Amino acid sequence: MNAAPSTGVAVVTGASRGVGRGIAEALGAAGMTVYVTGRSEREGECRVGDAVLAGTIHDSAAAVSATGGHGIAVHCDHGDDAQVEALFERVAREQGRLDILVNNAICIDDSLIEPGPFWEKPRSQAAILDVGLRSNYIATHCAAPLLLQSGQGLVAFTSSYGAGCYMHGPAYGAQKAGCDKMAYDMAVDFEGTGVAVVSLWLGMQRTERTAFAARRRPDAYGGIGTRSESPQFSGRVIEALWRDPERASLSGQTLIVAELALRYGLRDEDGRQPPSWRATLGAPREFHPTRVA
Repeated sequence: MNAAPSTGVAVVTGASRGVGRGIAEALGAAGMTVYVTGRSEREGECRVGDAVLAGTIHDSAAAVSATGGHGIAVHCDHGDDAQVEALFERVAREQGRLDILVNNAICIDDSLIEPGPFWEKPRSQAAILDVGLRSNYIATHCAAPLLLQSGQGLVAFTSSYGAGCYMHGPAYGAQKAGCDKMAYDMAVDFEGTGVAVVSLWLGMQRTERTAFAARRRPDAYGGIGTRSESPQFSGRVIEALWRDPERASLSGQTLIVAELALRYGLRDEDGRQPPSWRATLGAPREFHPTRVA
């Protein structure tokens, strides 16, 4: 497989803040044109309980451009198929191809980290299966022609160890496990096209939402600073994976970001080498190679 070109075009969904914004910034620092999508256009639009989470798609796009890339903000509700279709139609008009799609948009209910069985929690937690799983399918379906046009495309799902162990309850676990299997099956369909698909298990992220969780549940999330990863770290790993001339050999796999970083010789922005939690939280599942058309 040919190596990736010097610059690329990327779409990062759910990039108003947090993981998506950090990934977009890292891709921008590599000189890419990055479309950042999300619903937040004005500060104060995102709340977790009584807290307001900072960040808008416009801030994120500006941050991408500040790193040396070209950030483009696109308002997109990933629960609305028409808006998703319009997003990729715009990318087609303006760029003619797409090199990287990061499926990161997700609907997280405020009750996600609360203890207790699922039937005592609001049914709204199931929204993660719409924006977070179904939305990933729709985005990749719309992006596929552009990825094929690129010839060296990469689709990355942001997943977590919660796909393999109990974490935050069944809705969260089903969404993460679904991303892993979706990546595996999409890789089968993309086989031989030059497009690779992976699902990535991120470690605990240093984001404003995680900091809020630590304040709300210090029993479970205290001391995250010494164990967490920056969102930019995941973005740098994704960019390195895209450039990897052997990326086709990884297509269809669920990969741990911290372990991929070792493959590419990457450290986090503070110089630390984030650990893999494989021994503590489990390993990605290996799917059976049988194919039934």
